[in-house]
Formats: sequence, structure tokens, C-alpha cells
Amino acid sequence: MKRIVAIIQPFKLEDVEDAVMKAGVVGMTVTEVKGFGRQGGHTDTYRGTSYVVDFKPKLQLEIVVECERADEVIEAIEAIMSATRSGQVGDGKIFVEEVESVIQIRTGACGVQAL
Repeated sequence: MKRIVAIIQPFKLEDVEDAVMKAGVVGMTVTEVKGFGRQGGHTDTYRGTSYVVDFKPKLQLEIVVECERADEVIEAIEAIMSATRSGQVGDGKIFVEEVESVIQIRTGACGVQAL
């Protein structure tokens, strides 16, 4: 199995959700995260006082699919890229990892049956 982890701008979630569903993905987990990359932090002003924001709010998406459905993995990655790419620093990142095992808590099903 493969796990796709994408870090995206929060306002792009709806576009990504639509795109990955069209690619045939049936499940996705979304987590609010904070972080920084090459864009680093930035300085904001609130009521006349400047302060540094080191971590920018982002969303982390996680999708797990069977290796046999490699086409769907590729389509999901392409869908995420096309839905989030603005060409600006901070668009995000996509990671693809191997998943050794999955166990469904409710049924005890293992492997692909647990997806």
C-alpha cells in the first residue's frame, strides 16, 4: 500500500477534495498543522504592534491506497498538484510512502481489506 501525505494551503482544501474524489479516492484524512518551509515566517502588525509569525497554518492530507491501484495514486497526486499549484512559494509538498500494514480497529481486518 502507498500513503500520500500532502501539505497544502488551507483555502485549497475544497479544490483538492473535489479533484481526489474524481480520481477515485474514497478516503482522506485532513489535519490542521503549522509549519514553515522556504518561505519562512513573516511579520504582521496588530493594533500598531509588529510581531513575527514563524509558523504558517497549513493542512495535512493523508490518503492510503493499494499498490495495485497505482493509477489512482498517480491520479490523486496529479489532482492534488493541479488543485494547489499557484507557482508561488508555500504551495506545499507531497510525500509518497510505503505502508507496511493496516488494521481496522472495529473488525480486526488487516491489509487491503482494512482500507
